[in-house]
Amino acid sequence: MAISRQMSEIRGGFKPSFWVANSTELFERLAYYAATAVLAIYLNEQLHFSTDVTGWMMGIFGFVVWFLPILGGSLADRFGFRRALLFAYLVMTVGYFLLGSLSTAWMKPAARALGMEGLVLAILMIPALGPSVVKPCVAGTTARASEDSVRSIGYSIYYTLVNVGGFLGPIIAWLVRKRLGLGIENVFRVSALSVFAMFCATLVFFREPNKAGEARAATVGRALKNVITVLGNARFVAFLLIYSTFYIVFWQEFISAPLFIRGYIDPHASVELLLSIDPLVVICFQILVSTLTRKIPPLMAMTLGLLISSLSWLIVALHPTMVGLAAALVVLALGEITQSARYYEYISRLAPAGQEGLYMGYAFLPVAIGYFVAGPLGGYLLHYFGEVLRRPERMWWVVTGVGIAGAIMMVIYERVLRKKLAVSV
Repeated sequence: MAISRQMSEIRGGFKPSFWVANSTELFERLAYYAATAVLAIYLNEQLHFSTDVTGWMMGIFGFVVWFLPILGGSLADRFGFRRALLFAYLVMTVGYFLLGSLSTAWMKPAARALGMEGLVLAILMIPALGPSVVKPCVAGTTARASEDSVRSIGYSIYYTLVNVGGFLGPIIAWLVRKRLGLGIENVFRVSALSVFAMFCATLVFFREPNKAGEARAATVGRALKNVITVLGNARFVAFLLIYSTFYIVFWQEFISAPLFIRGYIDPHASVELLLSIDPLVVICFQILVSTLTRKIPPLMAMTLGLLISSLSWLIVALHPTMVGLAAALVVLALGEITQSARYYEYISRLAPAGQEGLYMGYAFLPVAIGYFVAGPLGGYLLHYFGEVLRRPERMWWVVTGVGIAGAIMMVIYERVLRKKLAVSV
């Protein structure tokens, strides 16, 4: 009876816009992770950038992808989630198409004018703009279109669907690049096609979610002022900065791990298939783990997830093999799902009515900071321990150390600062 009652709550607890938004997010994530799965290899092996330059480019790209949701979320609150999503999917269509067209004849004049590094970095900024709007819109829709009784489950569903896209994306990239032999460029074109389809789906099916009594920012200036207002909460910002250590650890999966595999384990490895392990584990166990850990206080769950994910890379340090990497990604995913839904739930409950997009945009600030640090850090560690010391597996001890330091700071934050937060959660 309890299960039947819970299923009834799930069926009635979400508005149609919840399912439409999260379905489009699945395909947006498919496009993103298909492109990201091959991006480091593309930059390093096909465009012949060094590991340091590759790391910096990946870091800047990821920073823009995950930092701009702060602004994108605020503007989405002003203009509405539907129009914001339409804009984002159209921009990503153009960006992924251009990224897949770098080797074409009509791109050569731009390459000569800007230099290849400048051109690639400029083009990377275009698809990076899209997720900055999509993420807070979908997360904000989940907040607005979910009843309070099922909101935690809503974020578990959201994160599970994100990882369905994360699982399918690398597999699609492998099919296009290796199985069909169409090359990396066509991976980006498939990503463009996927997000264009979501533009069409949003146009036809998505309706703006609203809650009675909510206030929307009256002007763009007011929306931007809200951004500054949130930054004035020093303790909230401190929490976001501390938690960015999780993503410094996590993003090595897409930044240094592919180059580590191809450079020091197997130069012909199908990295894309390996990268599908993490989201597959999330798909299988997200809701189960969320249910088992829902009575754990949110900050404790996040700290535990950070610690588990950090320790995962020690498996690679001790066993630098394909099997070791596969095992590390399984443990990394277990840490990820321990904290993921609780993190978004924690942030969403801080948001005043009508500002869900803004606050959910800030939820991605640690992701941005983590990516920005993880890119250069991963490139440097791979260069130093791999090319200089010839002991590349030692880099993973440093990555683990960063995560452990973050977990210690989370414990300090929970015990010393959380009691002083002005907002009760």
